[in-house]
Amino acid sequence: MPFYRTLGKIPNKRHITFKKADGSLYYEQLFGTVGFDGMSTLLYHTHRPTMVKEYLGSKDVRPKIAVEKNFKSRRLIGFDVKPTDDYLESREVMLCNSDVLMGLAAPKKSMKAYFYKNTDADEVIFIHKGSGKLRTMLGNIDFKYGDYLVIPRGMIYQMEFDSEDNRHLVIESYSPVYTPKRYRNWFGQLLEHSPYCERDIRTPKDLETHDELGDFIIKIKKEGIIHDYLYASHPFDVVGWDGLNYPYAISIHDFEPITGRVHQPPTVHQMFEGGGFVICSFVPRLYDYHPQAIPAPYNHSNIDSDEVLYYVDGDFMSRNDIAQGQITLHQAGIPHGPHPGAYERSVGQKDTQELAVMLDTFKPLKVTENAMKIDDGKYYKSWIH
Repeated sequence: MPFYRTLGKIPNKRHITFKKADGSLYYEQLFGTVGFDGMSTLLYHTHRPTMVKEYLGSKDVRPKIAVEKNFKSRRLIGFDVKPTDDYLESREVMLCNSDVLMGLAAPKKSMKAYFYKNTDADEVIFIHKGSGKLRTMLGNIDFKYGDYLVIPRGMIYQMEFDSEDNRHLVIESYSPVYTPKRYRNWFGQLLEHSPYCERDIRTPKDLETHDELGDFIIKIKKEGIIHDYLYASHPFDVVGWDGLNYPYAISIHDFEPITGRVHQPPTVHQMFEGGGFVICSFVPRLYDYHPQAIPAPYNHSNIDSDEVLYYVDGDFMSRNDIAQGQITLHQAGIPHGPHPGAYERSVGQKDTQELAVMLDTFKPLKVTENAMKIDDGKYYKSWIH
């Protein structure tokens, strides 16, 4: 994140003694990215964060690829993914390349038996259904329908749900996830033309400090393998921290749409950027206001990127027969555009209530076995009807 935050108790200078009431020391930890060149945070632990008691085993969760070189538009029926009790087991990767994974999850139970740390990737979790609390070593964030949770790699966390009805879109990025560069000045502040600002970003609060020794399982993902480690101290034992590397939430409902007299390109919907991809938010907005405007997007060729749309709510004006939770993949190399009739019926319309998340990647996406189970098998022919 491009702005400084602090929470809890910290000393007045880095890398100096910081004593507890009994005179013993708190343990400092640098939580950084891109070596020592990226954003970082300094944490102060009650106990050493290094006390491994046992290695308990591992599980391979690397995506199983069904279509290595996809050249077919696809529609995935996302709500066909069955709810699963366990948070991590509920995750099903649908599409992936060497930059990013995109998957769905329908977890029923809160994480209580273990903590989780993804050391491979930053995570962007879009909350389609459900509410609850993201609990982390840097504090807690409440979440609800429409929220993006951005969790930097290496962050230890648990998900606590208010009910068993939860649906998530999960994007894992092998590079740090940032606010788009064109939205920021050279100090990192979000500019006036940005569709959201720092006031919309919700950072951790209610710092939990557990002064506990015992047996604590942390599941750690590395190179697509989840390793189970047993630690001797509670991972939420931080008394204070400061820096720029922390989880945060922002709602899709706080994205302010950019409109114009004629149809605007998809770039105006951009929410985040990573290495080799962008994430966009399509939100309710006024249509183009030129008297002869055609609000539906023009046909366009995906020459350099695969385009993935996740449909959240409302009627998506350029598609026919689209429902909540569905995913469409428009692969690079051939043109796509509005479905038959959508172009014509958009003329004269004043606004849209559509809500969707888009992922554009600059390397081709592979289609997993999970995706093939919920592929309708006929979407690529839907422009001839």
